[in-house]
Amino acid sequence: MFEEAQYFAPVATKDDGSVVVELATSHPGFADAVYRQRRNAIAALALGHTPGDPIPMAEYTDEEHHVWALVTKELAVKHQKYAVREFLDAAKRLGLPEDRIPQLQEVGDLLEPLTGFRYLPAAGLVPLREFYGVLADGLFHSTQYIRHHSVPFYTPEPDVIHEVIGHANTLASPRFAALYRAAGRAARRMETDEALEFVSKVFWFTMEFGVMREDGELRAYGAGILSSYGEIEEFRGMDIRPLDLAAMGTTHYDITKYQEVLFEAASFDHLEDTVGTFWDTCDDDTIARLLATSSA
Repeated sequence: MFEEAQYFAPVATKDDGSVVVELATSHPGFADAVYRQRRNAIAALALGHTPGDPIPMAEYTDEEHHVWALVTKELAVKHQKYAVREFLDAAKRLGLPEDRIPQLQEVGDLLEPLTGFRYLPAAGLVPLREFYGVLADGLFHSTQYIRHHSVPFYTPEPDVIHEVIGHANTLASPRFAALYRAAGRAARRMETDEALEFVSKVFWFTMEFGVMREDGELRAYGAGILSSYGEIEEFRGMDIRPLDLAAMGTTHYDITKYQEVLFEAASFDHLEDTVGTFWDTCDDDTIARLLATSSA
């Protein structure tokens, strides 16, 4: 999904108060002055937002709405083939617009009656402790920009397609939403950065890139897979390993490539019993023991 060594473009506030998103020269939108201005303006919206206030509207162009509609249409076909049933049912209940980019405020308004989740706008990278911690409160940090129109099926960083098609559809499921909240509570309990990173890695290999056996087939439930036009076609060919907390919490991953190692839950119950219980009960000592076991 994120094939360049960039992930989140740095966001800087200049002395005059202007906000600049620093795109890499390899970014598809680097040479597009209009796109760069829009990225700056959208980042400024997030930086100026006060939690609890309505999320400022991003004024998307017809071209950007077209990218959303194109990717939504193609991903919907792939979801029917590769996504777990829980995701498909949740997406149907949520009912995201197919022909235009929804505003984050609108997404939250759709989500809240279903699972209580709402969105917070993010200009760029959110610190781990903050990003995961607010999940406990039913809040999800999300970017608002969309990928460059020249490559509609590719993004070097998580855009609104990933954040909404991947995560919002997942968050519309009470069972998945409960797991997100559990991860948030776990993150808040962690005192050391090492333990927090362990929790985040378990989240990465489950809620971002998790796969599950369903009706005898390997299907995806991770938002990173389900929002990627390319990776969703490749995940069944990766190194698929059994769900293992110590392994997930210590396995190195490269955010700039398709994930080569994935961990398979035998069922949704298995995911909840293993990962959900871990997040509900873990503390720094629990994770220290798991780290010791994995290095023994």
